[in-house]
Amino acid sequence: MVVRIRGRALPHGEPVDLYADGDRWTTDPVPDVEPVAEGWLLPGLVDAHTHPGAEAPGDPLDHGLLREHLRQHVDAGVAVIRAPGLADEPPPWFGVDPGTPRAWHAGPWLAQHGQFFDGWGRRADHDRLPAIAAAQAGRTGWAKVIGDWGPTGDPVPLAVLTAVVEAVHAVGGRVAVHTQQAAGGEAAVLAGADSLEHGMLLDRSLLARMAERGTALTPTLSVLERTAPEVRRRPDSPGKRWFLRGAESHAALVAAAAEAGVRVLAGTDSVPHGRILDEVRALAGAGLRPHAALAAASWDARAYLGLPGLQPGAPADAVVYAEDPRTDLDQLAHPTAVILRGRRVR
Repeated sequence: MVVRIRGRALPHGEPVDLYADGDRWTTDPVPDVEPVAEGWLLPGLVDAHTHPGAEAPGDPLDHGLLREHLRQHVDAGVAVIRAPGLADEPPPWFGVDPGTPRAWHAGPWLAQHGQFFDGWGRRADHDRLPAIAAAQAGRTGWAKVIGDWGPTGDPVPLAVLTAVVEAVHAVGGRVAVHTQQAAGGEAAVLAGADSLEHGMLLDRSLLARMAERGTALTPTLSVLERTAPEVRRRPDSPGKRWFLRGAESHAALVAAAAEAGVRVLAGTDSVPHGRILDEVRALAGAGLRPHAALAAASWDARAYLGLPGLQPGAPADAVVYAEDPRTDLDQLAHPTAVILRGRRVR
């Protein structure tokens, strides 16, 4: 059955009438086909920071759980995910199986010795990190480096991180860097990383450089804000003070990044999966206009991954809403239809 959508397409709200020719949108009409849905149209939501397939840090990748987590994403209208770190290399169907989101991933995380969660990732000597990262990016397009860890862990030295970025770029890949320290964030920006994950405590003087270089920020704001109340109840410690200092200033940092022209991407980094609406709300609560908060979870995030929006020739993903979600972000919780790879999945 040919899927047809009709309505006002964001980001501009122009009227469109599209048919799914397999997994591509076309304007070529098909006789006697009724629209699958009409309304306000988004070109498929994106969760740009999610780690499906495991319940807790250190758990092995569970293929059944991976499918369940991906289903939760689809139920929320997410047609694309980026997984900057997985518990293991995923199965061949990951990212291509009908009914599951398109996926970009960086394989297992790359970390320094003594850092990151036991049982996850690959720990390597500094002199081996560039080659390992390049090999990973050569397979999947991305490598993910744990640039710093906790309040006191030494960040990856700038020279090492620069060598990683250069090696990955040489094979046509991109580098995501986990950073929650000021020093680690500075090293990631100066090294030319393609995206900063979390970016907690980042020095705002670096934002202009990020905007100039096209370095994205995936702040995972909602999970930090959701975790802060529990951390406040803990006994005083340097770790508690570090986390709260970063979490409580993070919204203002995200707003400053957007104001500086940094591309902000929406990512949830959380279990249960399918909570992209939480992140969009958090971005709007930080001061981003609803239009910009939606862009971070839809058309702008898709563009960052090389996917065009609702236009002929583009991948046939869409989410349909009864009302303009820019005027009511809660619309994201109530799609009237979800189209993935040219098929209606909700």
